[in-house]
Amino acid sequence: MSPDQSVGTTVSTGTSVSPDGRRAGQAATSTARRGLDADRVDFCQVFVDSSYDPHEVLSGVETVVDDDTDVVGCTGTGNFTETETLANGIAVALVTSDSFRFDTAVATGLGENIHGTVREAARALPDDIDYPYQSALVLHDGLAGVGERLALAIQRRLGPHVGFAGGAASDNYQMESTPVFCDGTVAEDALVLVLVSGTQRAVISVDHGHEPISEPHAVTDGSGNVVRELDGEPAFEVWKNAVRDHAAAFDFDVDALSLESEEMNRLMGVYEFGIDQGDGFKIRWPKSIGQDGSLSFAVDVPEGTVLRVMYGDPESQIDSVRRVAEEAVALAEGDLAGGFIFDCACREIILQDEFSDAVDELASVLSVPFAGFETYGELCMQMGQLSGFHNTTTVAFLLPE
Repeated sequence: MSPDQSVGTTVSTGTSVSPDGRRAGQAATSTARRGLDADRVDFCQVFVDSSYDPHEVLSGVETVVDDDTDVVGCTGTGNFTETETLANGIAVALVTSDSFRFDTAVATGLGENIHGTVREAARALPDDIDYPYQSALVLHDGLAGVGERLALAIQRRLGPHVGFAGGAASDNYQMESTPVFCDGTVAEDALVLVLVSGTQRAVISVDHGHEPISEPHAVTDGSGNVVRELDGEPAFEVWKNAVRDHAAAFDFDVDALSLESEEMNRLMGVYEFGIDQGDGFKIRWPKSIGQDGSLSFAVDVPEGTVLRVMYGDPESQIDSVRRVAEEAVALAEGDLAGGFIFDCACREIILQDEFSDAVDELASVLSVPFAGFETYGELCMQMGQLSGFHNTTTVAFLLPE
């Protein structure tokens, strides 16, 4: 339908915790379709707990949507909608719109050739779209460890005027398999790119709830996503020295914890690192500790990068979620229809039972349907930005009515 025939956008969501993947996909999508109250479905995004076989879930989804519905998604940790937060299960969002069109592509080989993978996906998208505004949704394998370079490669390919948002697929901290889905294809080491073209601009907002608790420390020895030394000292020792007294106030003795313990994993998610961006910090999650005192991050951290240890208490995390929603409402030129939320799995570590409170905060401010998942990193590149990969951050991508 041409832009001048636009009549609006509707979003609807559904969930299921059925242990049978096909039934779960069918049930969640049926709930969403009933709420859509439309004779067609243009776009579907599905977030699947890693305990399911995604092929089975997608086979159930496909029985409910239309033959020409674009279906994308990925595995996610802690999937949710505006009405429900799931420990295990699937969340589905459906969109019908005469104001937006969705064009999808998938490409593999992300770990070896980021630019080539982005180029392959972008070439599969149409280049003759007659809409005034464009943005993009991005899903990628969360174990590829290429988030920042991927964000820059996408920006370079799509251009500085195309904002985008998305997340790295996750698998309940198992770190084993994080595939993405696109129109029947389930692939690891892969990228899904959705070009969203519309008569209005999609709304993208981002925020986190961390503050620095240490002095700046420079990466003096590192390669890829592994930081061995900060200021010439083992990176883990620098981290321990920064958090020791702060964590002791919560009855954590960092010197007594084993490197692989659940308590240590939680502390690494609570006390992350931040890169000073001048007007704020970009969060970096140290996902594991080496026996040599090195730290492995979810994304590359080059030598010379200046890091500070950060802390975000549950109240600050929920406050930042509220700011994301409030910014989205303020940026929208009219009413919002709904959309998608990409939130970091580290927030679950920090918030634990209060994670659902953060989702409720989003729902109360936005007052629209949305589906989301807890990622292994978030992508958010707004116009004019030079860096687009985040940890422990909430990213919203919302469509106006």
